[in-house]
Amino acid sequence: MPVETLSPAVRLGFVAGESSGDQLGAALIRALRARVPQLRCYGVAGPLMQTCGCEAWAPAHELAVMGLIEPLAHLPGLIRLRLRLRARLLAEQPDAFIGVDAPAFNLGLAERLHRAGIPTVQYVSPQVWAWRQGRVRRIKRACDLVLCLLPFEAEFYARHGVRAVFVGHPLADQIPLEVDRAQARRELEIDPTLPLIALLPGSRLGEVERLGADFLGAARWVQQRRPSVQFVAPMASGEVRRVFERQMRALGWSGVRVVDGQAQRALAAADAVLVTSGTATLEALLSKRPMVVAYRFAAFTAFVIRRLRLVRVPYFSQPNLLVGRRLVPEFFQEEVTPEALGAALLEALENRERRAQLECEFRRVHESLRLGGAERAAAAILALIGAAPHAAPPGPAEPGEARLPRDLSR
Repeated sequence: MPVETLSPAVRLGFVAGESSGDQLGAALIRALRARVPQLRCYGVAGPLMQTCGCEAWAPAHELAVMGLIEPLAHLPGLIRLRLRLRARLLAEQPDAFIGVDAPAFNLGLAERLHRAGIPTVQYVSPQVWAWRQGRVRRIKRACDLVLCLLPFEAEFYARHGVRAVFVGHPLADQIPLEVDRAQARRELEIDPTLPLIALLPGSRLGEVERLGADFLGAARWVQQRRPSVQFVAPMASGEVRRVFERQMRALGWSGVRVVDGQAQRALAAADAVLVTSGTATLEALLSKRPMVVAYRFAAFTAFVIRRLRLVRVPYFSQPNLLVGRRLVPEFFQEEVTPEALGAALLEALENRERRAQLECEFRRVHESLRLGGAERAAAAILALIGAAPHAAPPGPAEPGEARLPRDLSR
């Protein structure tokens, strides 16, 4: 796709949620700035976005809460933040507002800005195709454009009359098709001769509080049966690391090497991965690593989800959703136990034939998502606001074999 340099300045408001939103926002800002050097951007931003020149009115980690009930404790602060942002964005009148992930926070803000005539974009579709599908009506009211990272999402929105573009996933562009395991181990100073399992218990504090002890228990279960196995756990923040290390002390076992950040490096170095559901499962797929996926909501949230039958898909991990079948093992809520996770991990580590099959499947998905996602997103945004009059918006991407799972269309 040709890169054009445009003379008019463009002002964009951003709200990015937590670390994954910060990564996506930073890649998008770089792609936008390549087309519009006079770009000015501001809003809720993480450190990567700030490095790219985004003025931070508030830090992205303030939005790192999820679930139905869990955010209630943070609700007063979130409401105050949204009111401040709304007032300031209405005063600034940016050329567009871009919500990066964090739909629970961003859609309400986008709806108000949209009514005021500011073009609104949601970058990363909420999982409306999976649960609470009625939200698509609100998205239609709030957003002029939805930028989808996964191919079946754009198909879903097309059926509901929402303007959406599948842009591919920037992580698929950032992570090479072939990752270098040996180099990653050298950089992490990990023994290259012994098997390695990476533990990724989540980037949110609540996730680690609910899953960290079971992840550690699973690691110890594997180590008792395979003493040669090494373990590494990349931590998303110092706060998360403190919780995880406290859980390790409570277990009375110190067999996991804990590192700050470096999640992609740990994935590249690993032979198998135990991971919390979310973006990290896609990172593990793009690294071509066999994985075991787990998730646990707070008990009342899980009860409400089940009681009201809010979930409409048979799987919750991105690898399984992308291929439409159970490609990797998933464990949800009470299924998450050290023994169950440990047994699945050991199988992932030792079944070489299965590992080879997964690598082929993962590479196919990687190629289907590797479309220059940030550049395509930038082109779609500039076309929406008329800042790229001579550049056509990106055409429909070929989703390959990654189709909408059958249950998503019901």
